[in-house]
Amino acid sequence: MSNLKSVALTLLLYISILHLPFVESIWFLNYHIHVTNDLPLVNSPPGKPNLFLRCKSKNKDIGDRAMVKGQDYTWDTKINALQTTLFFCNARWEGRKRRSFDAFVANRDDRRCLEYHNSCMWSVREDGIYFSRNNATWFNEYPW
Repeated sequence: MSNLKSVALTLLLYISILHLPFVESIWFLNYHIHVTNDLPLVNSPPGKPNLFLRCKSKNKDIGDRAMVKGQDYTWDTKINALQTTLFFCNARWEGRKRRSFDAFVANRDDRRCLEYHNSCMWSVREDGIYFSRNNATWFNEYPW
């Protein structure tokens, strides 16, 4: 029985050591969150904001943004020690729709946002809010 405990403890220690470099590295990474206004200009002249965003976490309010078509709203974050970092946004398409979405969730985005320069890419479109891990393939994660 003590031999089994010894093997189990050794195995656990080995797995912990293998996992440690990844855990340590995510604490030092800067993640870049991008939200781009890709909404069509409907009854809105060019240069006039048609998307209004408010993004924040439990501890940090990024603030309100009135965005024109094509504008990018960007901020950086790091993952906290408990890996509970969360940023959410409230999006309002003027005169049309509203939607809340999670722009960064540590345990969801820690790996999927590494592919494209540590960036989480969001695109607000006519039929919803899209995510891309590589700025090439987009998925509608939050339909209006």
